[in-house]
Amino acid sequence: MISADEALHRIFSLLPRLTSSVTVPLLEANGRVLARKVRAKRSQPPFAAAMMDGFALRDEDAKRGVRFRIIGESVAGKGFTGPLHSGEAVRIFTGAPLPEGADRVVTQESTEFKRHEMTIIDEVSRHDNYYIRDEGADFKAGAEVAAGQIITPERVALLAAMNVDKVDVIRRPRISIIPTGDELQMPGRDTIGEHEIVSSSGFGLAAILANAGAGPRILPIARDRESSLRSALEAASDSDLIVTLGGASVGDHDQVVPVARKLGMTLACQQVAMRPGKPLFAGQLFGKPLIGLPGNPVSTLVCGHLFLVPAVAAMLGLGERPRRRKTATLDSAVQANGERQHFMRAAWHNGQLKIFSRQDSSLISVMAAADALIDRPAHDSPRQAGEKISYIDVNFSLFTLREQV
Repeated sequence: MISADEALHRIFSLLPRLTSSVTVPLLEANGRVLARKVRAKRSQPPFAAAMMDGFALRDEDAKRGVRFRIIGESVAGKGFTGPLHSGEAVRIFTGAPLPEGADRVVTQESTEFKRHEMTIIDEVSRHDNYYIRDEGADFKAGAEVAAGQIITPERVALLAAMNVDKVDVIRRPRISIIPTGDELQMPGRDTIGEHEIVSSSGFGLAAILANAGAGPRILPIARDRESSLRSALEAASDSDLIVTLGGASVGDHDQVVPVARKLGMTLACQQVAMRPGKPLFAGQLFGKPLIGLPGNPVSTLVCGHLFLVPAVAAMLGLGERPRRRKTATLDSAVQANGERQHFMRAAWHNGQLKIFSRQDSSLISVMAAADALIDRPAHDSPRQAGEKISYIDVNFSLFTLREQV
């Protein structure tokens, strides 16, 4: 068996790096990876603007006790036209364009004014900006947003302010998920046999992959027969990554690896010294990476977080890194760990992580309640309540991948 870190390293070596792109409207760009740099089509703000409600005037006239003639007003969307001379002021509102000839805004609170006359009643503050936002103070026309970045909601707003309405983004990795097993039935059937179970792992894994920025699809269940597995693997050959669920171990009914080998798979790794997820394998088939995950639902989901989320990030050009470990304090004591790295399900409780007492890899309800996977190295010593411990956040989206991988 190899370590989880070594398995991830070998998986990275199999993956394609996507370079093809699609053009999408800005409203559909959220959560995508920018394929090409974008240049601002205008400056922001596009004109010098008032930061406060008050009066625009010449700075050399701005002294306490000076009286001004009010010659007009400037509001957002409709500036004052015409020059401003000494002794004149323009009523101005936040965000409105600064009139020609003005280089100072005196706040309304520092004045007394009537309809056509204003007097400064306070000492004039000598702020560097004089309550003015300079043209291009945020960004200038031609400013660039670099490629390779995740487009967050904030970057959507930035691109819109740059007068950009569509962008080129890296296409989503196409990932085919193949559930396997004679015992499986798809959810929603009215009748399910006494010894059959509902296929659930693929749906959870597809959601994890979608959160990571991929385009997953679930293929029909492949049965534990060579012909069925062969057909399923061949149907997935147009994918960027093929993922099988179940049949990855070495039992008499675990047929995925033997069938894939017959189809020409070269094996990169098989069996990982971790809990849950030991039967994982990875290789290349039809020139595409193939990752086989164990069939127990929790094993599938844990492996999805540990291996497939970083795999998607790598394919999108976001780097080859494992999921980021964070630290938190334990809610209660935990026994020494065994010979395999253990990713224990835990949830937040009063600001600390509480490890669930039941850690069986078939317990989907426990996984659904988990906020974190506590990462315990092989032979980790007993831990006491209040000790710091390493964990992986399972509540994530592509937006947080900058922190999560």
